[in-house]
Amino acid sequence: MGGGLGGLAAAIHLRRAGVDAVVYEQAPVLREVGAGVMLAPNMVRLINRLGLGDALARCAVWLEAAWEYRRWEDGDVLFSQPLGEACEQMYGANLHTAHRADLLAMFQSALPPEIVHLDHRLVALDQDDAEVELTFTHRTGGETKVRADAVIGADGIHSAVRPLIVPEVEAHFCQLSAFRALIPVEKAPEYARRPVQSLWLGPKRHLVHYPVSGGRLVNVVAVVPSDEWLLESWTADGDLSDFAREFETWDENVRRLIAAAPSTKRWALYDRSPLERWTSGRVTLLGDAAHAMLPFFAQGAGQAIEDGAVLARCLREADRDSVPKALLSYEATRRPRASKVQLMSRGRAEYNHLPDGPAQRERDAGLRDGDFLRHSAWLYTYDVDTEPLLH
Repeated sequence: MGGGLGGLAAAIHLRRAGVDAVVYEQAPVLREVGAGVMLAPNMVRLINRLGLGDALARCAVWLEAAWEYRRWEDGDVLFSQPLGEACEQMYGANLHTAHRADLLAMFQSALPPEIVHLDHRLVALDQDDAEVELTFTHRTGGETKVRADAVIGADGIHSAVRPLIVPEVEAHFCQLSAFRALIPVEKAPEYARRPVQSLWLGPKRHLVHYPVSGGRLVNVVAVVPSDEWLLESWTADGDLSDFAREFETWDENVRRLIAAAPSTKRWALYDRSPLERWTSGRVTLLGDAAHAMLPFFAQGAGQAIEDGAVLARCLREADRDSVPKALLSYEATRRPRASKVQLMSRGRAEYNHLPDGPAQRERDAGLRDGDFLRHSAWLYTYDVDTEPLLH
């Protein structure tokens, strides 16, 4: 269930494993909210294994450098990690950036259109030892009942499936909100057009930018302190004047970039603790529904794609009677890693937002001596095909 990146990718993995997967999505049109996404090597390798490497190359940007940390007041480069061949030799793939809508279209094109059912809003789910029954309603009226051997809740942060498995997890407001904008590349300052992921660090806030959509757009995300903006929605409109005001004392290049934005969205950041379990009988969770994480590690989509690949391994040999056991194996294999990434994403805001002073100078000195490629080995070397399946 769920027609986002995680749900569609899982359907592709499952169907390649011989599992008859069908997608149900409540929206009347398949579209991905949000804007840019970082594709780390652990995600890119899986996309390549699905036979979508050429399609990815057409819509994504192959980064020449990442983690280009810049100082807020003057743009001084604290560190920049070269990528390209070195990254591909170490991890079998390079880092890319892409627009979420482009990735969604890529995944959708790899599925038979008749297996993606839109305008299906889940209102009831009942299961027994033999099957699961789902009841959907439609915007045009009426309802549909569907029976399945298993249900995968890939329906996002505000999952309708998750409360049927665990009590609703408490969301903690981080007192931060994020502005995001997409800027046509011809309107963006020259420095922002490079195939580079840049992060500007400053007191209480930071700003990230990189090109997407084959270099036609520049994606900008800025995280700022916030007490009043409480709406956790990627579709809520923000105010460009508020966005500009947050960075009015920053380097001129940042101000020029924000001034080029035609519009902005804004959402509040909430933190959630790892779930104690993902699975109940023939129902399990995947992606943000299972492990919603703050965006500072740029691994939300990557972890969802890994979920789908491991799930396909677990269900490949399962018959109807052994589905619950296979889902528990999927959870046991995936939950420790996804939870680790989820928890590690928490600490980055404080690290990025240090006020000028001794701690900031120590951080900046550490950045200058960094090797982010090697430090990311635990994250990027994960191989779903060789990872032992736990029970």
